[in-house]
Amino acid sequence: MTEALARGWLLAWIAFGAPPAGALVLLLVHRITGGRWGEALAPVLRPVAALLPLVALGFLGVALALPALYPWAADPGAVKPDVAALYLNPLLFVARGAVALLGWSVLAGLVLAGRRTRLVAGLGLAFYGLTISLVPVDWILSLEPRFTSSAFGAGFALHQILAALSLAAVASPRGLDERIAPDLANLLLATLLGVLYIGLMSYVVAWYGDLPPKAAYYLRRAAEPYPALMAASVAAGGLLPFLLLLLGAVRRSPGALRLVGLLVLVGLVSRACWLVLPAWGPGAGGAALAAGLWLAGLVVVARLALRLAGRLGGRLRHA
Repeated sequence: MTEALARGWLLAWIAFGAPPAGALVLLLVHRITGGRWGEALAPVLRPVAALLPLVALGFLGVALALPALYPWAADPGAVKPDVAALYLNPLLFVARGAVALLGWSVLAGLVLAGRRTRLVAGLGLAFYGLTISLVPVDWILSLEPRFTSSAFGAGFALHQILAALSLAAVASPRGLDERIAPDLANLLLATLLGVLYIGLMSYVVAWYGDLPPKAAYYLRRAAEPYPALMAASVAAGGLLPFLLLLLGAVRRSPGALRLVGLLVLVGLVSRACWLVLPAWGPGAGGAALAAGLWLAGLVVVARLALRLAGRLGGRLRHA
């Protein structure tokens, strides 16, 4: 039971943490590029990015349960000795995650405090690019440490950005009218294609190479119910939104984009389940159930935290 709760926490934490990190990236990008889309989406992106300290706090739950989550933490012999000594060990795992999450939280604080200069934005994006190439490998791929993918970090970065854009579409802020909606539709379409492309090409490269560790990774996901889960994720969260975003009426309608965003969010959560759950074999069912409960709880806590922060901010302004 404890193991299932710990595993469920990891999955829920990964799913919950994607939109805040993606929102931070979008805010930093907008500071450099400008554009009406950033101003229209800021009422959603700013409070979502403000949740990054909560995401960082949630990492403590992962750090305290490493042996229940990762085979290399329970048995260092699960990986090569040099890998265990120089990279994949509890101390360095926690250090890399802490540096990334604390750095993202500091950047979010600078953004919210109005100190988002172009220099800060540029350095922040460079820091994000460096850390996002490391921590997704730690948090997700090291569940099956024999499998490697050089494109996984880039794919997960797009996953986070797409999650933030989809959440913004679902929230549909007041500034998102028929003039701005096509900009959001373009961003959704481009990022969605990026996620689909990297996922497909990673599979094609693994299939073409036909190396045992990579084959084992995908064969593990060929067992039920994972093919159906991936099919639903690609169809409902990928192909259907893609086709809808090609329609001019959908692209101009904030209401239609809300539906597209909801479909994509469901697809991204399903994809996270497909990435994480097969690593735990028969025990994945309990982890999936626990993840649903944890995720619901995190959403409630996030809403309460944002509401409390809003009230405190209002009192300070009127003090």
